[in-house]
Amino acid sequence: MTPLRVLYHTGLLPGPELPPDLAGRAEAVEIPTEGPLPAGLTGEVLFTFNAATSNLDDALARGVRWVHLYGTGLDRADLPRLAAGGRTVTNSSGAGAIPISEWVLAVMLAHAKRLPESWGEPGEGRSWGGPYGIQGLHGKRLGLIGLGGIGSAVAVRALAFGMEVRALRRSGGPSPVPGVQVVGGLAEALDGADHVVVTAPLTPATRGLLDAKAFGLMKPGAHLVNIARGAIVDQDALRAALGDGTVARASLDVVDPEPLPSGHWLWQHPSVRVSAHVSWEWERSRQVFADLFLDNLRRWLDGEPLHHVVDPAEGY
Repeated sequence: MTPLRVLYHTGLLPGPELPPDLAGRAEAVEIPTEGPLPAGLTGEVLFTFNAATSNLDDALARGVRWVHLYGTGLDRADLPRLAAGGRTVTNSSGAGAIPISEWVLAVMLAHAKRLPESWGEPGEGRSWGGPYGIQGLHGKRLGLIGLGGIGSAVAVRALAFGMEVRALRRSGGPSPVPGVQVVGGLAEALDGADHVVVTAPLTPATRGLLDAKAFGLMKPGAHLVNIARGAIVDQDALRAALGDGTVARASLDVVDPEPLPSGHWLWQHPSVRVSAHVSWEWERSRQVFADLFLDNLRRWLDGEPLHHVVDPAEGY
């Protein structure tokens, strides 16, 4: 029996040696991200980046029937191109749920505990022992915009801190996390929220979702956290909300554009913290993304339904 051939762009798998249970059933062939592929090379499966490589069309033309994307966000993926000819497309949805949800809790705690402001020698009217305006997460309300893999992981951790969690879910179905209240619209998700966390994908429906009207629905002094895509937040409206106190702090791991230009107002605003799209990173990132693909590869070989199939028409 001829092994199924997997083509993978450089760096996406730890190496060509597949796990023992896949050896003999499949073989992995590393391909470059630029330049033509070797003549005669074919493959049924392509493991590639979300953003198109210069030789994507060449790779797709080698007999590929299933494309797996390394990342989760699909706004940079040309889905009609990938799915042409009836190809199946999957992504790595949920692969970053653990590190990203930990990052979300970290920045919520940093805001509540006034870190790093409460570190260092007292001064400017503050004495030993405070007050520093330190708060807690217990009893606070979290408004989640999105309840997929990442949103669910955030919810689990927030509930462990005694928070009340309301979530806006794309499907409108019941929560996969017990204790989370799924709401019917954005206004309900934002109502009374002390922390608003954006985990939804960027689609035509979510672009600019948090606009001036949405900020007008927020509780004064809210903390905004965005780990999804920068374009979901209208940054001009955010600036106004920061100015009038609607948003006390914005913790942004994603912005628009990326990278954020030097001198941009978001870098300079005292109530904004910007990180360089790093919330997904941890020491196990590469292995987790590879394991998710390999699990789907087993399902493909066994004729079982794949996880995280993308709908090109919907964009997620």
